[in-house]
Amino acid sequence: MDERKPLDVLAVSAMMVLCLIWSLQQILLKATGAYMAPMLQLGVRSGVAAVLVMLLVLVRTRRLAFSPGAWKPGLLAGLLFAGEFLLVGESLRFTSAAHMVVFLYTAPVFAALGLHLLLPSERLALGQWLGIGLAVSGIAVTFLGPGAQTGDMKAMLLGDLLALGAGALWGLTTVVIRSTRLSAIPPSEALLYQLGSAFVLLVVAAFWLGQTQVQWTGALALSLLFQSVVVAFLSFLIWFWLLQRYQASRLGVFSFATPVFGVLLGAWLLSEAIEPRFLMGAALVLAGVILVSAYGWLCQLLRRRP
Repeated sequence: MDERKPLDVLAVSAMMVLCLIWSLQQILLKATGAYMAPMLQLGVRSGVAAVLVMLLVLVRTRRLAFSPGAWKPGLLAGLLFAGEFLLVGESLRFTSAAHMVVFLYTAPVFAALGLHLLLPSERLALGQWLGIGLAVSGIAVTFLGPGAQTGDMKAMLLGDLLALGAGALWGLTTVVIRSTRLSAIPPSEALLYQLGSAFVLLVVAAFWLGQTQVQWTGALALSLLFQSVVVAFLSFLIWFWLLQRYQASRLGVFSFATPVFGVLLGAWLLSEAIEPRFLMGAALVLAGVILVSAYGWLCQLLRRRP
């Protein structure tokens, strides 16, 4: 359970496609939030994707069965996954899609810290601890910089904090998948635990918070279709498949592309302003994430230089 392959061309290509898809989901949620609350969108897409996963399993195996001993870690991963997207939905009410995607993708740092404690093959080196320090410094620059106490900025910082919490929960979900029975079960089963939990928790939370108003438009319908089929179904299946075959901390090396895509697409498609302080903090965060995730590669490259 502790052995994973180094990254190859297939893993790198898949991660780049996933990064583009995941950056688009924040843009779509923000753009259609006036028609349906992001939290309710996330709940609906999880339910649709869960049905698609069950149909896939039934077509392939003709039965819907769960692996022995997997339900407890599956439920834990599901609750963490649902909590992550609950925070994502709330975060987008206060902050921009660009801010959301940068702080959400601190997840590899949290995953690396958790795996360091649990798996000998994923111990952090000194350089990776430096990367964690850089990421923490970037977060501090964003949260503690000049102007952070103004009214509008306080609301945005609340959204940023919720996004950071979502990143932490995503990291913990990765730790649970990698360090428990879930690492050996089919990706479809691991995904089903999480989608089912997210559907129940997010829909209940949306009703509890009164975020159930819907104004159907073509843009909302297309957004839900993309999020349900491409994001929550196909991309998550690919992600869990990669987690079962490659080192989680190495996969994270390419996750830095998602916030880059997200910031650029947010500015282009949503006309979001990009503050200099945020750019400085985001650069430090991304540098830290890259150093944590790509440390092994960087050491190999340095040793190969004449």
